[in-house]
Amino acid sequence: MSPKHGFSVRNGDNTPQGAFAQTGKFGRMFPELPAFTPSIDSLTALGNAMTDDRTDPKEPKRDHPDGDNPHVSAGLTYFGQFIDHDITFDPTSLKEKRVDPQALVNFRTPALDLDSLYGAGPDDQPYLYELGNKDKFLVGTNTPSGTRKPKPTPENPNAVEDIIALKQNDHDLPRAVSSIALLGDPRNDENLIVAQTHLAFLKFHNKIVDGLNDGSIPRQAAIDKSIFEEARQLVVWHYQWLVVYDFLDRILDPNQINKVLNEGRKFYKFDTFPFIPVEFSTAAYRLGHSMIRSTYDYNRAFTFNDRSDGSRLTDATLELLFTFTAKSGDGDIVFPGLNATLPSNWIIDWRRFFELDTDIKVNLARKFDPFLVNPLKNLPNVPAPASLAVRNLIRGRSLGLPSGQSVAKFLDLKPLSSSAFTSIPGPDVDVVVRHGFDKETPLWYYILKEAQVQQQGLRLGEVGSRIIAEVFLGLFEGDSNSFFVRNRHWKPTLPSKVPGKFTFADMLRFMGDISPIDGLEA
Repeated sequence: MSPKHGFSVRNGDNTPQGAFAQTGKFGRMFPELPAFTPSIDSLTALGNAMTDDRTDPKEPKRDHPDGDNPHVSAGLTYFGQFIDHDITFDPTSLKEKRVDPQALVNFRTPALDLDSLYGAGPDDQPYLYELGNKDKFLVGTNTPSGTRKPKPTPENPNAVEDIIALKQNDHDLPRAVSSIALLGDPRNDENLIVAQTHLAFLKFHNKIVDGLNDGSIPRQAAIDKSIFEEARQLVVWHYQWLVVYDFLDRILDPNQINKVLNEGRKFYKFDTFPFIPVEFSTAAYRLGHSMIRSTYDYNRAFTFNDRSDGSRLTDATLELLFTFTAKSGDGDIVFPGLNATLPSNWIIDWRRFFELDTDIKVNLARKFDPFLVNPLKNLPNVPAPASLAVRNLIRGRSLGLPSGQSVAKFLDLKPLSSSAFTSIPGPDVDVVVRHGFDKETPLWYYILKEAQVQQQGLRLGEVGSRIIAEVFLGLFEGDSNSFFVRNRHWKPTLPSKVPGKFTFADMLRFMGDISPIDGLEA
């Protein structure tokens, strides 16, 4: 059969091409391995058992502290989601019984190039940029909320409205009249923390443009680039550094990531252009689902701490964080009227998500284990099944993912023993044994269980770490503009608290606006 009308031949489920997938496509990292296709009923039972219903005995509405990861701040959960949106977008319906990865189009470029931020650039997508200065991103304003009065201080007992305008004017994504955010990737407005993460990168770029213009950031005389192009390279390279040395370095098994960085890739192979392996997108990189909390200490108004002055409104639940966005929320309720934007009391306090202030307790991500917080068991406004865990498992089956044990053997790693699956008590143990998943295991569940057994939930285990490390290195090496290709020995040039170790917290310090509503009434 020959290609017709511009479409290449589709390969069947049993003959996936992995190493030579065209750019923009999904493919297989392990095309040699057979698919593991247990029954839908068994996967549904396993997914339903993957729920952490434990709550804090002191505060029953909040997650149990035993499930917190003391080494990973909650802001990295949503930075991970931001990264995912930068490299993958698969709109294929879950209803398809079997899916050929070669037929899935990845509408994100498979590169860590921030196309989700920059879109097609200021000439082709001018609505993402300032009208009078296309070097800078357009940034949205906020809808006033509460009393709009500054909190009086001894130094300023008669604080005036101008302080509100100064501090609460530009802390939302740019939005159309409909309240839909104007973004390179609309998914970055599906929950409030990833939306504010996207906004932080918009401001990061704008701050670099200002620095290049005023001379506080030296221009590279050897590079013949416009201000916009030079700013974009600085943003993208610092972002790529964050991905490897702040994000992956904190969540992966150091032995595996160091092997890949020092010895190179052995299993993720491609010809000319990288592709996104389904073993990565549908299993290993869905690690973020286990990191999500059900409730966050978000800012001074939406906090765990009761306040005698009445400024505390309520906890920032996962439901609220989805509600206060135009993509996931109800626009008529959240953004009433024309030109309405994010309420000013929902501006994020970054000190509660990254290590910026030793006096402020940071939200922690949940551990890497097979348990998702309760709200993810009943996703709103989705076709059945409503459980995110069940959906992930069925998705893996529909894409013909191999079992965790077969992947481990292929990677020359020792698979988890049957006894490892029952060594840690939990609601999943009985289901695992009953359906034989202790002997052959769905890949996504295997990777989370491996993290729980091998790393006590603090990092991913060997299989999950190896897949993710190889794919990210491959994406860097397949991008001729990445610093891995252009200058492997490059180091961040922007200020950092620890010289040579630029982190997301350093980016926020440079960007500013760490806690815009601090000192203001709710």
